[in-house]
Amino acid sequence: MRSIRLFVLGTLLVVLATAVTFTADPASTAMASAATRWLDGLTAAQKQQAQFALDSAEWTRWHFIPSGPPPAFPRIGLTIKDMAPAQRELAHALLKTGLSQRGYLTATQIMELETTLGAMEAEMRARGERTPFVRDRELYFFSIFGTPAASGTWGWRVEGHHISLHFTVVNGTVTVSTPTFFGANPAEVMAGDKKGLRVLGALEDPARQLVTSLTDAQRAQAIVPGDAPNDILTTTKVPAEPLTPGGLPATAMTAPQRQLLTTIIEAYTSQMQADVAAVRQAHLRKAGADAITFAWAGGTARGQKHYYRVQGPTFLIEFDNTQNDGNHVHSVWRDFAGDFGRDLLREHLQRDHQ
Repeated sequence: MRSIRLFVLGTLLVVLATAVTFTADPASTAMASAATRWLDGLTAAQKQQAQFALDSAEWTRWHFIPSGPPPAFPRIGLTIKDMAPAQRELAHALLKTGLSQRGYLTATQIMELETTLGAMEAEMRARGERTPFVRDRELYFFSIFGTPAASGTWGWRVEGHHISLHFTVVNGTVTVSTPTFFGANPAEVMAGDKKGLRVLGALEDPARQLVTSLTDAQRAQAIVPGDAPNDILTTTKVPAEPLTPGGLPATAMTAPQRQLLTTIIEAYTSQMQADVAAVRQAHLRKAGADAITFAWAGGTARGQKHYYRVQGPTFLIEFDNTQNDGNHVHSVWRDFAGDFGRDLLREHLQRDHQ
């Protein structure tokens, strides 16, 4: 994984990344090949569930709550549960084309947490408590938008409880991989054979290290007064808008603090396959990193309810760990101009599909 490295030049913070040329984009080639193999392995009825038009309203319809009728989210697409074993292998092969090894492990661990959560809720029901959702590690939906082609324009999505991944290919280039949502409940497994597992701990720990390193003057800019919000503030809004207050700018941080800021950003970009991550890095480099800010709300000690955001000119990271008494994480990366590739797809459809 190519890393973002921050160097100090006066007061300017610059994010450097390896330059990538996206002609004959290897990521789009791998995605198109994997998506085509998956589609070719489906029955006609399954294809009807799995494939949508490129300009379908379904493309921007998303959520991160459990699947099912209200109060859950009524998703469409083809679930892992409804695939044969060979089809599941092909679906996971597609998922691997968008995620790094670490990102794929994160996604599959989140799916497995449904089993842990289901066992916890079975104990709650035994005590007479109500649990409104179905927990199923196979209730994750795969969808294709348009026709996969290495040099074409199309997209794909994987979504279910605590996972929402979106990839947009325009003219053979993977241009967008947002929104990217990962959640974890429990954030830390407290009992059983997975005790101690923190699937999203790498997203939480460097941010806590950063906030606890701040001086009083820095905290005055970084800390948002009041309690931490009970969820990410952008929810599923399309488009996402910048949030205020922005927080402490990178230019007001020391070199070690800027390195921690880099570590936070890398924790998110490293979830993506290398070429996809390079697109995010290129956007950061082009926009300039001196305007990136960090904000925190809530307690700073481990286990306390808290929230943070990292915001730049083109992107927003939100991380919230407040639900279930501070043991339930929601995290997201949004691009202000690029979520779902809306503008690029609109231009493509207007130009090539009059």
